[in-house]
Amino acid sequence: MTPLLIALQFLTRLPVRLAAMPSAAETGRSLLWYPVVGLLIGLLLFGAHRLLGAAPVLLQAGLLLALWVGLSGGLHLDGLADSVDAWAGGFGDRERTLAIMKDPRSGPMAVVALVLLLLLKFVALVVLLEAGEVLPLLLVPWLARALLPLLWLSTPYVRPGGLGQALAEHLPRRELPWVLAAHGVALLLCGWSALLALLVAAALFLWLRGLMLQRLGGTTGDTAGALLELIECAVLLVLAL
Repeated sequence: MTPLLIALQFLTRLPVRLAAMPSAAETGRSLLWYPVVGLLIGLLLFGAHRLLGAAPVLLQAGLLLALWVGLSGGLHLDGLADSVDAWAGGFGDRERTLAIMKDPRSGPMAVVALVLLLLLKFVALVVLLEAGEVLPLLLVPWLARALLPLLWLSTPYVRPGGLGQALAEHLPRRELPWVLAAHGVALLLCGWSALLALLVAAALFLWLRGLMLQRLGGTTGDTAGALLELIECAVLLVLAL
């Protein structure tokens, strides 16, 4: 169960402790559990919605969004901020883009991107909750985290060192497609909204992956986080329309 614990520790702020330093192989196999972690986050959001009961919709949306961000510790938002700064300041140059992405400071473009993304997520949640549509609370984090292993599987990793390199070098290439296919089928069983979510996510995934290949020749941890956040936001907005 070590790969599951690694996935939980990396993708969430749940109190998970490992008995020992994991091996590179175990880190790579943790990708098999990313969709499960997304499903767990969705279940926690769904449960929080049930606990809030008849609370005003605006309050529910704000609390659910805060919980959503808190569960991940803002990990993917940080990736989005770094990616926006790098894309804006890199001027099309690969090395400059990678260098800016490594800088922990956030510029004005990153701040604007984060504010707009969180605002759009909040508004989409308000619309969905007012319509009584709560299934997206389950679907969106599940789907988005299932796409992270697909990104690592299909896209070169371009920043040597760290966790990203271990994931890229040791991901279980034989098992991962079957696991992702199983989660895809399970998502489709959730109905038409799940099919629409999959189509939107697939289109945006291909477009963003193309941008990464064009600028960087592959992906980094930051661009993976940005992809996740943008797909979550886009799917929520489309389902809210």
